[in-house]
Amino acid sequence: MKLTFNLKYNTKFFEYLFTFFIIITLNFFIPRLMPGDPFTFLSSEEGGIAISYSDEQIEKYKEYYGLDKPVFVQYIEYIGKLFKGDIGYSIYYNDGVLSIILKRMVWTVSIVIIALILSFFIGTISGSYSAWHRNSIFDRILYIVMTFILQIPAFLIGILFLFFLAAKTGWFPLAGGMRVFAEHQNSFEKILDIIHHGFLPVITLSLVRVGEFYFIARNSMMTVLTKDYMRTAVAKGLSKRRIIFRHALKNSIPPVITRAFLAAGYVFGGAILVENVFNYPGIGSLMREAVMVRDYPLIQGIFLFVAISVLTMNFLADVVYKKLDPRVN
Repeated sequence: MKLTFNLKYNTKFFEYLFTFFIIITLNFFIPRLMPGDPFTFLSSEEGGIAISYSDEQIEKYKEYYGLDKPVFVQYIEYIGKLFKGDIGYSIYYNDGVLSIILKRMVWTVSIVIIALILSFFIGTISGSYSAWHRNSIFDRILYIVMTFILQIPAFLIGILFLFFLAAKTGWFPLAGGMRVFAEHQNSFEKILDIIHHGFLPVITLSLVRVGEFYFIARNSMMTVLTKDYMRTAVAKGLSKRRIIFRHALKNSIPPVITRAFLAAGYVFGGAILVENVFNYPGIGSLMREAVMVRDYPLIQGIFLFVAISVLTMNFLADVVYKKLDPRVN
């Protein structure tokens, strides 16, 4: 039994390791498939930056950053630096890639966590009530609404919010993480400003994921409601609230929690698109800037951050699900 357990976890570990290797390999080669390179691009009109490098300077900088070497040699050096914890130095921002990502990551992580919590609770509660009132008008309407929301891409929801709630009404700012050159009187005023700017990105990310939590909670709850112990609870005359939240939800929640961890990784990916819609100063906007200036080390660092986030959430989903449901080996 112990040998089987260890073998299973070792196999899982090697699967994640192999996936990570494939990701960092693609992470290295894909940016280099784009036309041009950082210095040639910055010296062109397309770059839109008032810097002009001569051919001699370009060759000098390529040599300095190792871009003059064969691609395979660059790849080997990249892998070697990763093992040492060095993810590179930004060519455009002239700063360490890790330092740049950490500064922007705070913005992305904050809206991702809040959006995930909102979508989890709204989806789980609505799905549970929908299952309890299955085939009712309430259930049918909610089912149709959630199905419709689930089909709309994140960037389209963001554009609609931006147009109707920001541009048309002026209720929310069009872009940014806080007011430009704002002089906040105190920390509370600064927090309110950040919340005001982050409201639409958070609601957009929440709507994108609320549908899947709804359907998982609904299906899981409907399965639990057919069990004998649920019929016993109803026969005892327990209140509807106690039956749903004390008995049914407790036994139907494991798949929903597992999905929450899996969704966390995908929400990071969705945040990249949503941040660009609202010009929010997170990882998504940073990636767009890095791609525009062909900053290879920064592009690689951002993709690496997103990949690690997704793989970590997938791993935690496996661990948590096995803890919540002992029947899973």
